[in-house]
Parts: sequence; C-alpha cells; structure tokens
Amino acid sequence: MPPAVARLYEAVVSLVREYRPAEELVSLETAYQYAVERHGLQLRKSGEPYMIHPLGVAEILASMRMDVPTIQTGLLHDVVEDTDTGIEEIAKRFGDDVARCVNGVTKLSKIDFYSPEDRQAENYRKMLLAMVDDIRVIIVKLADRLHNMRTLDYLTPERQERIAAETLEIYAPIAHRLGMGKMRGELEDLAFRYFDHDAYEEITKALEARRLANEESLHAVQQQVEAELRREGIPARVESRIKRPYSIYQKMKRQKIGVDQVYDLLALRIITDSVKNCYAALGVIHNEWRPVPGRIKDFIAMPRPNLYQALHTSVIGGHGTPFEVQIRTEEMHRVAEEGIAAHWKYKEGKKGPAPDDQRIAWLRHLVEWQREMRDSTDFMSTLKVDLYPDEVYTFSPRGKVVVLPKDATPIDFAYAIHSDVGNTCVGAKVNGRIVNLRYGLRNGDIVEILTQPNHLPSKDWLTVVKTSRARNRIRQVINQAARAQAIDIGEKYLEKEARRLGVALGRISKNDLDRVAGEYGFSKAEDLYAGLGYGRYSARQVLLKAAPDQVPAEAVPEKDSSVASDVVRPVAPAHDPGLVLRVKGSDDLLVYRAKCCNPISGEPIIGYVTRGKGVAVHSRVCSNVQSLLYEAERKIDVEWSRSGSDSFAVKLVIRTDDRPGLLNQLTSVLSQENTNIRSLEARSEAETGEGAIVEMTVDVRDKKQLEKLMGAMRRISGVRDVERLLN
Repeated sequence: MPPAVARLYEAVVSLVREYRPAEELVSLETAYQYAVERHGLQLRKSGEPYMIHPLGVAEILASMRMDVPTIQTGLLHDVVEDTDTGIEEIAKRFGDDVARCVNGVTKLSKIDFYSPEDRQAENYRKMLLAMVDDIRVIIVKLADRLHNMRTLDYLTPERQERIAAETLEIYAPIAHRLGMGKMRGELEDLAFRYFDHDAYEEITKALEARRLANEESLHAVQQQVEAELRREGIPARVESRIKRPYSIYQKMKRQKIGVDQVYDLLALRIITDSVKNCYAALGVIHNEWRPVPGRIKDFIAMPRPNLYQALHTSVIGGHGTPFEVQIRTEEMHRVAEEGIAAHWKYKEGKKGPAPDDQRIAWLRHLVEWQREMRDSTDFMSTLKVDLYPDEVYTFSPRGKVVVLPKDATPIDFAYAIHSDVGNTCVGAKVNGRIVNLRYGLRNGDIVEILTQPNHLPSKDWLTVVKTSRARNRIRQVINQAARAQAIDIGEKYLEKEARRLGVALGRISKNDLDRVAGEYGFSKAEDLYAGLGYGRYSARQVLLKAAPDQVPAEAVPEKDSSVASDVVRPVAPAHDPGLVLRVKGSDDLLVYRAKCCNPISGEPIIGYVTRGKGVAVHSRVCSNVQSLLYEAERKIDVEWSRSGSDSFAVKLVIRTDDRPGLLNQLTSVLSQENTNIRSLEARSEAETGEGAIVEMTVDVRDKKQLEKLMGAMRRISGVRDVERLLN
C-alpha cells in the first residue's frame, strides 16, 4: 500500500476519533480495506493511486463530523461505478444504509441512453430521489464534487470548463439550499477559476495587490471592535475576512462595474453567546461607525429559507472605506457554515429530516413535479430554475403554503395547486383584490384562483410563467389543440395535392400511408398528417412514396428531400457553396437568421418552420425559442454549412471608466483581429455620471472569434463589462 494512502487513512481515523472517541471503528477499517482491494492498481489522471480520491472524500466528511456509515459511503462511493462490484454485494457486506447511499451517488454509466443530455438528466433525477429518502446521499455527493474540484488541474480544458459550469449551476446552489455556506463558497471559487479563467486571474491579482493594505486595515478595525465589545461587557470573538473572488465577480456582473469599483471587499464576523448580545453588538457597531442606509438586514427575526440567521450591516470605516459586519451566535455560525449537516443526528435509524424541514421543502416539491417529466431538456431547465435561491411563500385561502420562484404569477400558483386549476384559470384574487394574471407574487400573499369550465390556457402565458411545471402543462394543452388543427390541415393539403397531380387518393391504403409515416420516423398516418399540416413535409413527396405509379413523371423532383421544398420556397441552387445556413438534408430552402437573437457561426442553433416565410434559425439560448417551440412538429434540424470568410454583424456594449486613450485601446483590439467596425458611438454614463458607455457594431467570423474579442476587451484596464446585444 503506498505510504500516501496509508497516511491519508490515518488522518481520517484521527478526525473521526476526535468527535467519536468511544465508537468502535472496525467497520471503517473494513470499508477501507475493501475499497483498496476493489480499486486495486487504478490510477487518477494525475498518476496518483485512485484511493487518494475516496480517502479525500472521507476526510471532508470526517471534517464535517458525519457518522461512520456516511464516511464508509465516502470510501466506497466509486466501487460500484468503477469496478465490477454490484450494489447487492455492498448491502451484504456493509448493510442497507451504506448500500442505499452508495447507490444514490452512483452514476448510471452502465445503462444506454439516447444522448449524453438524457444520461445527465437521469443521473440528477436519481440523486434527487435518493436525497429525499436519505440526505446523506447529497452530503457525500457534495464532498465528492469538492474533492474533484480541488484536483481538477489534470483534466483537459474542455472537461474542466464543463465540470466547473455544472458545479456552479447545480452543486453550489444545492449546497446553498441546504445552508452549507462553507461548502458552497469553496465550490464556487474553485469552479470560477476554470469557468472564466481571465476574470478569475484579474480579480485574484487585484486582491493580491491590495492584500497587505487590506490585512492591515482589517486588523486595525478588528482590534477596535474587540476593544469596544469588551468595554460594553459583550463576550464575543471577532473574525475578519476578504470578500470571495466569485462573490466579487457576481457583484461586478450585477452592477456592471470593474474590480477597482468594488469597495466593500472587507468584512468582520462577530460571534457571541446569545441573541440578546447579537443586537447589543449591532448597537456598538452603529455607535462607533456610520451605517450605510438600506444595508441593515435582520435574518435573526426573519431567517432565510435555508434557516440561515445573522444580523448584517454595512458601515463606513476610517478613510471612508465601507466594510460589512455579520453578527451571530455560535449555534447560528455552525448552521451557517455546515447547514443541514450541522443538525444531523443518526439515532434509532433516523435517516432524514422531519417532513416539514424547511431546508428540503423545495426538494420535495421538485421531486413531486418531476415524476412525470421525461424530457431531459425540460428536466434540466426545471432543475436549474428550482435551485435558484430566491423564493416566495404564498398561501391558498385555506392556509396551504405554496413555495414558488421569485416573481412567479397567479398562473404558476394555479398549476402548483393542480393542472386542471391552471388550465381553467381565468383570473385571480390576491389578498382579496382582483389582480392581473401577470402580477408578481410576494411573500405572504393569499391567492385565490378564479376558474371557468372548458377554458383553455393562452399561448401568451408561456412568456409570463416562471415555473417549468406551468410551462410544460400549458405547452401540452396548446400542443394538443394545435396538433388537431395541423392534422386537419395536413389531410386537406394531401387531398388538394392529389387532385392537382391526378392521384386517386382512395386507391392509397392505410397500410401504405402507415409505411410512409414510418419512413419519416412516425408510428402512424395521423403523425404524418400533422407533419404536413405544420409544413415540415411535402405532400408531393408523400404521394410519390405512397403511390409512385400514380404520380406523373414531370411532377417527380430531381432529388428526394425530407423537407417540403414546395412548402418552404427555394432560395438558391442545390449545393450552392455560398450557403452559410441550411436545413439538414437540403441545400435549396429559404433559411434565415432570426432577428431576435442573430445567431453567429459556431453557436448551437435550432430551426423553426414559419408559415410562408421559410425556416427561421434561432440560437438555442434565445429567450423566444421556448415559447415558439410548443408546437414540436415545427422544430427542424438546421446546421452551419460552412465557416469560410463569411462575417456576421454583432452589436457590443462596453461599460468603461471615462479616461483618455481607452477608446483607442478598444479599437486596437479590433484592429489586431482584422475586424471591421460598422458603427461606433461613445457617451458618458447618464445614470451615475461616472464612467462611459461604448456601443459598437463589428463584423466577426464566428463565436470563437467573438469570445476572443470580448475577452481581450475585458482585460483592458478600466473596462467594467462587455456585453453582446442579441437584437
């Protein structure tokens, strides 16, 4: 056994003995020896023995003072996934508790899925379902992700960026929702380093440049606070810290400022013995320094949804420098750092929190809403929305609590109650008053939904609702109605084309139509009619496939097309090398970039068959795509046909300091890339009177060049933010 592995195991045992001195650790030794045996000579990408990873996870769990079955799970969490060991063997050797947790964190790598997106969605779904039964599953998963993030250097840049994005979008928000502030902070900072390396370097260099000055300032303030608290007889310990890099980055993005404009980098934390002394300490701080209006927050009286409690205030220190002060008790501090793990007790077989534990109420709602959602894209978008920390707590007239995302509408509330209530919703009362269905609900609102039998949701609701549950239900109803209409149109279209070509439609059997439907990937003729009605397929092609002996020779097209070239009119000869966008399988159809998002070469795109205008191509991140594509049959595969020397006009907005020479530096970046400037306008910032705004339209070849330009501009001293306008 390598010495490094043995030393790390001893460190884990030492940590466990600190908080469980009387507990027999034979079961931990057994799990360790079994993991060593199963992982054998496996190595990590760094060349280290693979056991370094499970031991690293176990060490993180031990530092969180978790129980022995949880630490056993940390040691064994990759055994089923990475070796030929079955979950039944784990249950037999280590018991059902450990087996359940190991199974919950094991990815579904041995099951075939249609796409990587489907696999990812099912892995998350499995993990969330396991969390409801035993919260230790996600605690182990978070420890696993934290150790992987600490050792991410040895992966390719593409994998680093993908894992970092996943960490910021999924795992850090889960840690936040569970109140695990320490875990969340480290995950965010580690992921930030790989997700936007240039911004990370800029911020860390700025922090390092100010480090000595910040430390001296904090030390002086800390000593002064300690002296004032002692004078008032308030027992407390005072900690100082500098704002985390990712937190600085978020503020820069939110306020459109540069790192030099982030002034509240410094913070103090006062930890005392009682709630009474928390408020007394707040009085001491405000007596000594002037508070910043609007920045005093009482999370003791009104805890956050994840049960975080503290008093927050921002004050103006010496030399006019603002700093933040957080005040909490020892118990509040433990909960803020460790969250749900701080209260975890595993006695008498208890595996999970009480049914009404506020920290996982969001999870119970999420799992309940996801049970019937099979589409992986919808599932992932729902997951990311529901992990968003801001929520509102609303009530039905009978007192039922309905938790919704911030700015949710009465329509979201109606669908949260029941699909039938949402579908038949015609109005709403909030706190006894009639409100518009676009009204943004607030904490404490009492909502009464007004319904009308046989009423159907409006397509406009798709742009209003905030929850994926409501959006999916609305789409289903609208799609059913649109599909029925499309089937009717498709049948009439086929009949009309048959008459024009002199084809006897009555001689075409249902079996023939079902066979043609199968060639287009459908299971029955009804689906084929719907495709015709939506304009995806040509009636002439369908007739040619169903009754080739009846279609006149002069009506037969030169090539077989999967898309109706007589529905979407041709724009250029087939295989024209000048085409930049095209429908997959066809080169001669009218395809154009949607003005709402102006996609550029290299961006993921999606096609939408419009009625009579051709195929509109949107960026997949376009805000209009989700509302447009409720009619799934009108979605069509499109692709960039070539990159070549084509250029795309892109509008950029750059927020900067107002200083001489900066505009010249911006244009120099464009000149170095041989990029044409179509227009440029610079003006002073009207709202604040500080800084300037530069708007320019430039030609770029593709997404890669645009990202390179924007990155180079952000690195210019004085540039606060660079943003692309989509229209």
